[in-house]
Amino acid sequence: MIQLNKLLSALNIPFSEGVSEIHRVVFDSRLANENTLFVAIEGVSVDGHSFLQQVADQGCQYAIIQRSVDVPGGMRCFQVPDTRKALAELACFWYDNPSKELTLVGITGTNGKTTTATLLFNLFTQLGYKTGLISTVVNKIGEEQVPSTHTTPDPFALNELLRIMVDSGCAYCFMEVSSHAVHQQRIHGLEFCGGVFTNITHDHLDYHQTFAEYIKAKKGFFDSLPPTAFALTNRDDKNGEVMLQNTLADKRTYALNSMADFKGLILENELSGLVMRLNTLEVHTRLIGAFNAYNLLAVYGVGMLLKVPSLELLTAMSTLEPVEGRFQFFKSAHGVTVVVDYAHTPDALENVLKTIGVFRKSTQKVITIIGCGGDRDKAKRPEMAAIAQKLSSQVLLTSDNPRSENPSEILKEMQAGVDSSSSTPVLLIEDRAQAIQTASLLAGSTDIVLIAGKGHEKYQEIMGVKYPFDDFELASQFFNKNR
Repeated sequence: MIQLNKLLSALNIPFSEGVSEIHRVVFDSRLANENTLFVAIEGVSVDGHSFLQQVADQGCQYAIIQRSVDVPGGMRCFQVPDTRKALAELACFWYDNPSKELTLVGITGTNGKTTTATLLFNLFTQLGYKTGLISTVVNKIGEEQVPSTHTTPDPFALNELLRIMVDSGCAYCFMEVSSHAVHQQRIHGLEFCGGVFTNITHDHLDYHQTFAEYIKAKKGFFDSLPPTAFALTNRDDKNGEVMLQNTLADKRTYALNSMADFKGLILENELSGLVMRLNTLEVHTRLIGAFNAYNLLAVYGVGMLLKVPSLELLTAMSTLEPVEGRFQFFKSAHGVTVVVDYAHTPDALENVLKTIGVFRKSTQKVITIIGCGGDRDKAKRPEMAAIAQKLSSQVLLTSDNPRSENPSEILKEMQAGVDSSSSTPVLLIEDRAQAIQTASLLAGSTDIVLIAGKGHEKYQEIMGVKYPFDDFELASQFFNKNR
């Protein structure tokens, strides 16, 4: 509970008309009542300004708006230039700016965000620090897991989570920063000590409309970093330097193929793991593939910038395990290598298949099971199918998480990328479980099967209903059955 005048002071709005206690700040009109301050947000499909009469009827007396509207009787509205920023500033104030009380590092990019953030969480936990994680897969406060609903939560959920982390003794927090979160001002007002850029490729154009706007959103994170922070970017990505153009932060780079502050070299790349040289030192890791080499380089760079002694850092890095849903693999009782990966963008799928190609023998078939999520960027669907066909011996197009879309329509859009003249056969099996079972029957001993798309999610969402579904668990069952 905070007095209204104190809340408004956080927005530089003078108010001295009596004392009103606010129990909660809300942006969902359904939650507004006499004890709340309502913030009217212009959303993608819904405009909070349209619900002012409703919230007034529910007893709400105060609202923050960003454009002139007809104010309902008995309600007082305060206009600001941007209600999204106002909401974020109120959230920081409400929870007493928790981001200033720990070391907060944000990771953004198309691919590698979850892996890099999770590896950093595991690394600093291994180093003996109580650490927080905010990611697509799960949020963690030390060993405690908190369900994750968005890559980056709304400002109040985010600041509440950070406050709990601080109060429970977390010294560090590693956080995925999505382009949506930057564009929607969800991270506005947070104090980051560093930002990391992994890469940028085709994704989320259903939201951003153009690739230029997608880049702009990612870049906005670095533009907002203070001079006290570091900005670490992948120099091998052609847009890596773009991220640093306007930042006030300390500019640092990492790369495998370019000169950089943190330079990596792959010495060995086997199914047993990567051996890398990081600047002048060598490290053996359990992670696999060139794409993970970049993730490890980013982790190394952050560790060095956070002043972890190099020997201590590399020792801890050598113990890191692959992240769930990221090139997870097992060998079946019949000798089939099964890989489960979250790859849900064209380049991520290509990276995984090219990594498999490094280990593949000429006698081994590569069977790829791939789906595309519903209510997401449609333009990448034919691209995903085309890449799968190009780099596989056989492809099974199937469902991912269709969400509110018709799964058969998604498959048709994927099928548009299939080359009918190719010698690589493509099957359409809508039921994902059936597709995995079919692959288990098609695969010969020593073959490699990639199950891509859904990855870490332990459910399948169909028409708004979530059903238990674990790719790794189901594959283990089908591929280890007696033949």
